Amino acid sequence: MASSHSASAQAPHPTTRPTEVFITEVGPRDGLQNEKQFIASDLKIGLVDRLSKAGCLSIEVGSFVSPKWTPQMAGTDAVFAGMKRISGGRYSALTPNMKGFEAALAAGADEVVIFGAASEAFSQRNINCSIAESLARFEPVALAAKTHGLRLRAAVSVAFGCPYQGEVSLQSVLEVSQRFADMGCDEIGIADTIGVGTADQVREVMAACASLVGADTLSGHFHDTYGQAIANIVACLDVGIRRFDASIAGLGGCPYAKGATGNVATEDVVYLLEGLGVSTGLDLDQLVDTGQWICEQTGIRPQTRVGNALAAKKRNREAARAEAANA
Repeated sequence: MASSHSASAQAPHPTTRPTEVFITEVGPRDGLQNEKQFIASDLKIGLVDRLSKAGCLSIEVGSFVSPKWTPQMAGTDAVFAGMKRISGGRYSALTPNMKGFEAALAAGADEVVIFGAASEAFSQRNINCSIAESLARFEPVALAAKTHGLRLRAAVSVAFGCPYQGEVSLQSVLEVSQRFADMGCDEIGIADTIGVGTADQVREVMAACASLVGADTLSGHFHDTYGQAIANIVACLDVGIRRFDASIAGLGGCPYAKGATGNVATEDVVYLLEGLGVSTGLDLDQLVDTGQWICEQTGIRPQTRVGNALAAKKRNREAARAEAANA
């Protein structure tokens, strides 16, 4: 399901990659929204608080959507009310319409998130309208966010491949990105919703989007369905992108792609960036503990290689100490 983007049109790599990267933690929303078992608000509050303690300054707390369509997100207002806010922290919510925006505003969200697909087929199957119609629906939300002084973030879904139409044109990605820029979005996330993108394709798309709206406006959102997310983040770094979404323990999935895994694991991204000498401001050990904790509490299998490896290493050390103490 590779995109039709041509690998021959890549922009040259910058002489230096970013030295600092800003990560938005999407586990509480994107990571948990498709879980069939109900997860109590108290547990979600505990997750947000642990993520904040690990240094996460941008957390997608939940979404204000109809509980009929996304029952797991019921009670997002309770999570906002119960969580501990840290100084400098930014807490966001997905708001598909004005009703959702009003709820986010009442809950005290610092940022609202809107979305639009780069694929007509995906837009029709997902929200039953065209791309143009979906973007028009978000204009009042964007205006309200600006009026109330909230940060506005947008996501361009299925930018690297669609489960229904296959290839997605670069032109479509650029057109949706420009519409979001025209709405005044502070950040525009280019999303590999089903995890099919590869590094050269990602490098080309992100470079083209950066030329259009500016690299500092862009972020990368990569699912790891085909094991390409880490390579795709490196490709983004090559063209100066320094904002990324990630999900603790790799929580999540995609209902539109069978076998799809969640957003790339936060632990894996931080380990990568630390190895490249790129600062994230996040505490990897605390992230690992948080990922293992939420998976133990929910019975979800952690999808993070780094988290699982470091957790096993920690257990082995503790077992060795216990054995030595009993010797």
